Amino acid sequence: MAKPFKTLDDMGDITGKVVLVREDLNVPMQDGAVSDDTRLRAAAPTILELADRGAKVCVLAHFGRPKGQKSADLSLSLVSQALAKVLGRQVQFIPDCQGEVAQSGIAVMRGGDIAILENTRFHAGEEKNDPALVDAMAAIGDLYVNDAFSAAHRAHASTEGLAKKLPAFAGRSMEKELDALEAALGNPVKPVAAVVGGAKVSTKLDVLNHLVTLVDHLIIGGGMANTFLAARGVSVGKSLCEHDLADTARTILDTAEQAGCTIHLPYDVVVAKEFAANPPSLRTVNVHEVADDEMILDIGPAAVEALGDALKTCKTLVWNGPLGAFEIPPFDTATVSLARTAAALTKEGALVSVAGGGDTVAALNQAGVSGDFTFISTAGGAFLEWMEGKELPGVQALIG
Repeated sequence: MAKPFKTLDDMGDITGKVVLVREDLNVPMQDGAVSDDTRLRAAAPTILELADRGAKVCVLAHFGRPKGQKSADLSLSLVSQALAKVLGRQVQFIPDCQGEVAQSGIAVMRGGDIAILENTRFHAGEEKNDPALVDAMAAIGDLYVNDAFSAAHRAHASTEGLAKKLPAFAGRSMEKELDALEAALGNPVKPVAAVVGGAKVSTKLDVLNHLVTLVDHLIIGGGMANTFLAARGVSVGKSLCEHDLADTARTILDTAEQAGCTIHLPYDVVVAKEFAANPPSLRTVNVHEVADDEMILDIGPAAVEALGDALKTCKTLVWNGPLGAFEIPPFDTATVSLARTAAALTKEGALVSVAGGGDTVAALNQAGVSGDFTFISTAGGAFLEWMEGKELPGVQALIG
């Protein structure tokens, strides 16, 4: 099936061409060194393929929030050594991403060479998508590749502006992400289930409103579930709960009913009087038996089993957010258990499973199943905006 965007396969002969590649190199640092190279490893396939095809590969990225000011602490020169290690190649550093400095640095590169250009956000025009900066960046390159889905929800010079100025293509990481998202919600195999967890309904309102019209089963977990339970007249004790959103929750429940979407809320829960690891007050109760001085901190085993049975009837799963307060044991039990069920179904070939968001990635790593899901997105904001049904400027610019 033809894709709505061009990929590296559509580039033709790129020998000696200057390819500006937008990657996400916004990696965590500790004591001046990269402490997690996940994003660098995600960038490697595209960079290496372009270099092996004889292009001058010039990597564009932002790093931190310099707000248009140069800062030694936020220079991408700090990342070049770590990227070279991941790639197993030499990586040059060019101290600007436009203008004469960039041009003269690129002029001495040969086909197959790789360079990181300086932090795009050292220019105030980057976040404003300033046409003058876009023109100056476009002047140093022949072709543009966007491989940074995690920055695709921003209409910046290096994520959207350049895609409209130069022939634009999706990198391998971007392509993989867009293919997975298309399989999850764009054109999924039904029935579709979505797991949406997290502390507050208010942060996921747009997600919930969008999903109830698209999926067959919506599993609500975390503190969010308490707000829905309270809206149904269930006493949730001193649990985290947005009581002021009761009407909103009821509206979502009504919309789901009209759309034929089954909303799953827990009917047994794990409660405690204090939020601590394995507290003495820990007990599992029916959802109607929560005492006034107790907090709901996880979904109970009977509910988890029922959710697992629901997943067995589905063909596609989208997951964002944990089911309980998974950071502290034993309140990670439900998340780990359901994640393992989803992973097993995926391995059997019965389920396409796509997950995303920081807490979700951490929870799936904790369950030891992140390698068994069909696709895991490390993009936070972009993944959430995609789940809200919003158009992502960086993606739209590739589609044209």
